Amino acid sequence: MEKEEITTNDYLKGIVLNLPDSPGIYQYLNSEGTIIYVGKAKNLKRRVSSYFNREHPNGKTRLLVSKIADIRYIVVKTEEDALLLENNLIKKYKPRYNVLLKDDKTYPSICVSNEYFPRIFKTRKIIRNGSSYYGPYSHMPSMLAVMDLIKKLYPIRTCKLNLSPENIRAGKFNVCLEYHIKNCKGPCIGQQSHEEYMKNIGEIKDILKGDTQIVSDLLMEEMQALAAEMKFEEAQKIKEKYDLIENYRSKSEVVNSIIHNVDVFSIEMEENSAYINYLHITNGCINQAFTFEYKKRLNETKEELLQLGIIEMRERYKSTSREIIVPFEVDMEMNNVTFTVPQRGEKKHLLDLSVMNVKQYKVDRLKQAEKLNPEQRSVRLMKEIQEQLHMKKMPNHIECFDNSNIQGSDAVAACVVFKKAKPSKKDYRKYIIKTVTGPDDYASMKEVVRRRYSRAIEEGSPLPDLIIIDGGKGQMEVVREVIEDELHLDIPIAGLAKDRKHRTSELLYGFPPLTIGVKQSTPLFHLLENIQNEVHRFAITFHRDKRSKSQVASALDNIKGIGEKRKTALLKTFKSVSRIKQASLEEIAAVVGEAAAKNIKENLTE
Repeated sequence: MEKEEITTNDYLKGIVLNLPDSPGIYQYLNSEGTIIYVGKAKNLKRRVSSYFNREHPNGKTRLLVSKIADIRYIVVKTEEDALLLENNLIKKYKPRYNVLLKDDKTYPSICVSNEYFPRIFKTRKIIRNGSSYYGPYSHMPSMLAVMDLIKKLYPIRTCKLNLSPENIRAGKFNVCLEYHIKNCKGPCIGQQSHEEYMKNIGEIKDILKGDTQIVSDLLMEEMQALAAEMKFEEAQKIKEKYDLIENYRSKSEVVNSIIHNVDVFSIEMEENSAYINYLHITNGCINQAFTFEYKKRLNETKEELLQLGIIEMRERYKSTSREIIVPFEVDMEMNNVTFTVPQRGEKKHLLDLSVMNVKQYKVDRLKQAEKLNPEQRSVRLMKEIQEQLHMKKMPNHIECFDNSNIQGSDAVAACVVFKKAKPSKKDYRKYIIKTVTGPDDYASMKEVVRRRYSRAIEEGSPLPDLIIIDGGKGQMEVVREVIEDELHLDIPIAGLAKDRKHRTSELLYGFPPLTIGVKQSTPLFHLLENIQNEVHRFAITFHRDKRSKSQVASALDNIKGIGEKRKTALLKTFKSVSRIKQASLEEIAAVVGEAAAKNIKENLTE
């Protein structure tokens, strides 16, 4: 076995040493001859050597290297050729360790058929028969809007008849309802000339390409010519078409129409996925918009994945844009293409629009995943807390404390427990403050935290991954003194402060405490708000119960022979202390006995 391993290593080393210093793609094969990885390189020798001459921190990369039994490569002229070839080979072979393009949907396109009188319809099948296809459209409302505009502007046939010149001359067809309701001019019976029909088709193709300005200018010229000839009715009909197309342009144009034939890309990352948005701009309008997902396999960087996405989308949409707007510098060269990272102006507006789309797509995908697997949401929230607070481990177990008292009376505290970002009510605990006299929140908090974690240490109970205090810097410090200085525990401590309106306002962390920015209306903010509201509710409910009992039963507390059971029985029968005072000795004796009844009458009448 060892001999075979040495032979394999020597074989691979021989290939690597003889690799050229030119651009190209490389393929790694396993012992069964299956392609397990495809990569591109500006310099094949340097790139492939890097897999074998150093230790890889990423476990998946180490695993890939251990599986390599053979290397193949293809030399190309330019880096752009390498990018294109890599993309095609990944799609063809779907190697085990390459990113997976999560896009199995077929989106519709608009087809202008290759017929004597072309038809216009939406389709999901691309048939290479000379027909023209526009799209695909990932946003259905955009496609339906342009189809509706075309229908209102031009009376194009909707039938599937074979309208050849021979069939029309032979009189094989009769007009249909569309002709009678003026949606079609009847080319099937020779009522509309081929020349006029094809002029309409030419303008429709311009609209589908996003060149609405050209069509708008043509309509304006035609309208002015008809008006000059005193043909006002015809001019009015052209004006109606002009207004329709201008209305469409005002809704679809996002920047100045000078920005023409430009691609825009943006990317959002999470642990195992990358989301890439693509916009194609023609005359200031978004002509194509598409967002898709890559499943990461080897901890690929943003730059690597964006390069893949740019090649994939430009090939898919047959883009010939000479300018590509990107969110950061990309180390790639493409023939006659300029990469722009805008800082301000209309191009920055386009980039922001793309970023907004990709972020929305990411949120939507997460929501879909969380519906299928509710625990995924909890894990995401805990990871967000871990990242925000730079914690060593994920906070599966969170405990939160709060005090409650009125001018020091009936002082109590509460501890609520959240496990996997969900309340664990069986673990909630109530505390009556025993060692503190008067309204001293700091001393009360110290007592409760000391009691809880001293007991946890004695019993060997699990300790939390994070302690949250319903309070600010002072409360955090007294808890730190108990946790670190007295009990010598290493548990992260955070504080949740409220604003004047008693709403969650900021998260504090670290010593000295720093404010951690958590955006309102995010799931993470709602979780923290929920934890704070829950501990406050639990503490104040306990305080009210205790205060209520002490107030109601205080007159019976010091009477000899009256314990909790007799007190409860008396209050259940007479409802209040004042009614007990008004009751006769016999009535009270019927509940607690004659001796206790005498004590009650003597004490309550004094």
